[in-house]
Amino acid sequence: MNTFNFSELTPDLILDAIESQGMLVESGLLTLNSYENRVYQFIAEDKKRYVAKFYRPQRWSQTQIQEEHDFSIELASHAIPVVAPLVCNTQSLHVYKGFSFALFPSVAGRQFEVDNVDHLEWMGSSIGRIHRVAKSRHFKHRPTMCIEEHLLTPLQQLQNSSLIPSSLHTAFFTILQQVVDLAQSLYVSTNNIRLHGDCHSGNILWRDGPTFVDLDDCRSGPAIQDLWMMLSGDRQQQLIQINTLVEAYEEFCDFDMSQLTLIEPLRAMRMVHYMAWLARRWQDPAFPQAFPWFIDVKYWEQQILGLKEQFLALQEPALTL
Repeated sequence: MNTFNFSELTPDLILDAIESQGMLVESGLLTLNSYENRVYQFIAEDKKRYVAKFYRPQRWSQTQIQEEHDFSIELASHAIPVVAPLVCNTQSLHVYKGFSFALFPSVAGRQFEVDNVDHLEWMGSSIGRIHRVAKSRHFKHRPTMCIEEHLLTPLQQLQNSSLIPSSLHTAFFTILQQVVDLAQSLYVSTNNIRLHGDCHSGNILWRDGPTFVDLDDCRSGPAIQDLWMMLSGDRQQQLIQINTLVEAYEEFCDFDMSQLTLIEPLRAMRMVHYMAWLARRWQDPAFPQAFPWFIDVKYWEQQILGLKEQFLALQEPALTL
């Protein structure tokens, strides 16, 4: 799994896979930014733009991918602006020569403005609508946000990695262990619901409002997971932002205020998981090309500083409304 690359996913195979679903490619293929999977935009014979997404083998099971698709389609059926996969020949998930793939309509838009109060209100309302639907049932196959996957296993993976400069080992792993220990002690299990899971600005396209894309990391977890990544700036700015988000959210879905204490532990979990993800995928040729700074001493010095700042943030009182 760690050493898999997409070398066998050739342009001819991509075209043949798309055409296996009765869709003829007129022009393309334009590679879109995606490192975990491979995503291509093309124009079909109907002159419309589409996206083909090829899933990284062995990352998700077929049932897990299908559950992601079903969740997207369910949200779209409630008029929630989510880009859901197309159903071709009664199926949304297809397999061609060992590669699982799906086809999506191509949606354009700009990145939403995290410092725009109107945009934040809209985001809060939209996520509230998503969660109102999400609470109606539970995932059976998708994973759940947990300490093991997002802190303990990543810590072990980083400890086993040869990519961290030896001169920084002591400083890096000392503060990393402190962050992991404190975040673990603060992350309290709560009511889990179905989530987008990776609801950051890069997965939101803005036109006349937000459109949510890429539910590849959807999972069960606390509702705050789909809200906290909208926060930025100093504490006062974040207080204004979270108040705006929650007020709009509660027009459609009740919010458990106790989950505000999970914001900084979740932020720490994302930091640690992200570093381990890059280390874990480093044998994929796309990663050294896209993230050359990952093996620079300067990058790891910045991570030490970031972890120290996060360790202090974990000790601060939680945001309150």
